Amino acid sequence: MLERRVVITGMGALTPVGNSVEEFWASLVAGKGGVGLITRFDASNHASKIAAELKGFDISNYIDPREARRMDPFVQYAVAAAKMAMESSGLQVTPENAARVGVLVGSGIGGVHTWETQHKTLVEKGPGRVSPFFVPMLIANMGSGQISIMFGAKGPNTTVVTACTTGTNAIGDAYEVIVRGDADAMIAGGAEAAICPLSCAGFCNAQAFSTRNDEPEKASRPFDEQRDGFVIGEGAGILVLEEMEHAKARGAKIHAEIIGYGMSGDAYHMTAPDPTGNGAARCIKAALDSAGIKPEDVSYINAHGTSTELNDKLETMAIKAVFGDYAYKVPVSSTKSMTGHLLGAAGAIEAIACVKALEEGIIPPTINYEFPDPNCDLDYVPNVARKADLEIAISNSFGFGGHNATIVLKKA
Repeated sequence: MLERRVVITGMGALTPVGNSVEEFWASLVAGKGGVGLITRFDASNHASKIAAELKGFDISNYIDPREARRMDPFVQYAVAAAKMAMESSGLQVTPENAARVGVLVGSGIGGVHTWETQHKTLVEKGPGRVSPFFVPMLIANMGSGQISIMFGAKGPNTTVVTACTTGTNAIGDAYEVIVRGDADAMIAGGAEAAICPLSCAGFCNAQAFSTRNDEPEKASRPFDEQRDGFVIGEGAGILVLEEMEHAKARGAKIHAEIIGYGMSGDAYHMTAPDPTGNGAARCIKAALDSAGIKPEDVSYINAHGTSTELNDKLETMAIKAVFGDYAYKVPVSSTKSMTGHLLGAAGAIEAIACVKALEEGIIPPTINYEFPDPNCDLDYVPNVARKADLEIAISNSFGFGGHNATIVLKKA
């Protein structure tokens, strides 16, 4: 059987720095941050009062608001981004090809907003007032389910839930579905809507969040010595993946090619990463091996870069372990410095950032980088975007539970 190559033909993004791929990318290049004080709820009693919220999102621009009432916000974000991605790809799902078009969209947390609001209804008004749509609104697979229904995609339809690695695993797994011949096109990515009192309280009490409440716009500062935790974000990133010949046959614009995918498990701790960085290093190496490339072939690394003390140090160690001396030459940046951490959607919007970087020849910066950390001594593209001739980019994601994933993208 001929090798099946996988390309990206469509993208859709809802992010704290823009509600389209174009707005998102323009903000990244400009070094524009989307972090501020929480407006979703009264956070006065929370230790951290900071988030990267969506601004100006109106679901009625994408679907009938009556349908949207039966969807948790994370599902609304997923279907909106999917609609953008499908429109940009020009892919039409027809009765003839429906069984060859699949969906693989994940969420790290799922419908926590629905959990919270419906539990309040249960306590205050009784079980008879809980929505009959409670369960289908909150379950994490419903992003994939609703997208499949919206477009009539009848191919492989599944979901990934791997915490902050979800978006990257979703894209990587969808890539493998196409490579093995189970579909010709996949709608893939991640969505998250967890800025609500319950989840924020949990992260606060786990001491995972930044508490730089007096300077929220500077709270997300990956690799900076004064980093003190991550900033939660919300939104969705969806990509349309196609088998290359399938895309060419319909005259689709090809934005980039996916050429490798790697995964590993830390088997260490439920929230903390392996302190040796070994799990992340094995994941990155597996992705490079999958792509059949050497470390020196990589032009840019979009880091997981969460702005937490351990993650940034250990990701730096992992990059050094795999790349050797070349680690000091390859540019590394964390776009979470601008978007915050979108949890299950992070890997998806960061994959889009990599695609745009390859297309435009621009590396997005790591903003808020002011105080170098001796433990983090690579080229983090500080504060200002950089023009560069890019051929291959990798995107890292690491999550609670010890999940690690890396995808390798090549310029079209």
